[in-house]
Amino acid sequence: MTTASARHILVDTEQQCIALKDQIEAGADFADLARKHSSCPSGKQGGDLGSFGPGMMVPEFDKVVFSADVNTVQGPVKTQFGYHLLEVTARTA
Repeated sequence: MTTASARHILVDTEQQCIALKDQIEAGADFADLARKHSSCPSGKQGGDLGSFGPGMMVPEFDKVVFSADVNTVQGPVKTQFGYHLLEVTARTA
């Protein structure tokens, strides 16, 4: 089974998400921003979601996590929880 490891930052608005993505692209540390801004409990671990398989996360998440390049920040990705920046940190077939 394919598995992936990822981290994310969850915020309330698309504008917040874009602003954080701009900061990351300018050199800010993803984990630091997750700890400061993410409304998900995983923010305390720098946004780390651990390892999971297809279907274990919401469909919008799965679509990105199992197709995006590893170590590139994706988003904003809208789910029922808010807006996410996602970074796949590893994927195995």
